[in-house]
Amino acid sequence: MNTENKAVQMVTVSDDEAGQRIDNFLLKRLKGVPKSRIYRILRKGEVRVNKKRVKPEYKVVGSDIVRIPPIRVAEETGLPSNKLNQVVQLEQHIVYEDDCLLVINKPSGMAVHGGSGLSFGVIEALRSLRQDCRYLELVHRIDRDTSGLLVVAKKRSALREMHRQLREKVVQKDYLTLVHGQWPKSTKTVDAPLRKNAVASGERIVIVDHQEGKASLTRYRIERRFAHMTLMKASPVTGRTHQIRVHSQYEGHSIAGDDKYTSRELLSEAASQGLNRLFLHAWQIRFTHPATEKEMHLTAPLESSLKSYLDKLTPL
Repeated sequence: MNTENKAVQMVTVSDDEAGQRIDNFLLKRLKGVPKSRIYRILRKGEVRVNKKRVKPEYKVVGSDIVRIPPIRVAEETGLPSNKLNQVVQLEQHIVYEDDCLLVINKPSGMAVHGGSGLSFGVIEALRSLRQDCRYLELVHRIDRDTSGLLVVAKKRSALREMHRQLREKVVQKDYLTLVHGQWPKSTKTVDAPLRKNAVASGERIVIVDHQEGKASLTRYRIERRFAHMTLMKASPVTGRTHQIRVHSQYEGHSIAGDDKYTSRELLSEAASQGLNRLFLHAWQIRFTHPATEKEMHLTAPLESSLKSYLDKLTPL
């Protein structure tokens, strides 16, 4: 449902909001307003900063006064109850927290944010658990079906610094994944451009496209071999949607339990042995702390269901 904001808003930029582009600042303030509408009000001069017109690339600074015209915005959706089991249990999944950052071992099957028919995701649940926090934003994302480490910023300054580290490849993320077949020792990297694609059913999938795809690189290392499978460490250098899943499939070794990129026969076989989820886990992450500059190295062990599945396999 949309509501009309009938009054002109005069918003003072806080120090924590400083440094972001005005278009991004407005997108966060005006939830549900299309980007095209944001750029239109900027172009027409309806948005003013300190009484002056600005371009979309203008970076706001602390104490800037931003004039926002009356505009139709999406009605705020309420946070989930912090008494819901799914929300309460997330408290046990927090692996690190301080004034700047919160790192959670996200369960498989939970989206990072609400939308597309989901009433809430990890970020909304954390906002419900941490209602005293004025600021909580995702630093990066992982797929709904993937488990493992997810970093959340508790300050805009921390988000900016973490995004810089992601852009400059300072952050190192390692995943554990179980793939079908025997991964060859010689394949240590997969460099294949990826493109999002919509199939006839309307489902969104990702494909390798050497003409129009975006550059995508994943490094792989064999951890353990089994009779018909290989446990791999996968380290994405770029951060494309479904990158590890599609790169693994591209090499002919799709991920166990992957209902998008694995054959029905292999899915059924894995399910019959007790695997009912994607075997992809964000295992460890390394980065520089945005405030203390301390080198951070966090790990999240495999959940019990994945360990149990590995125990059933025949090692080589």
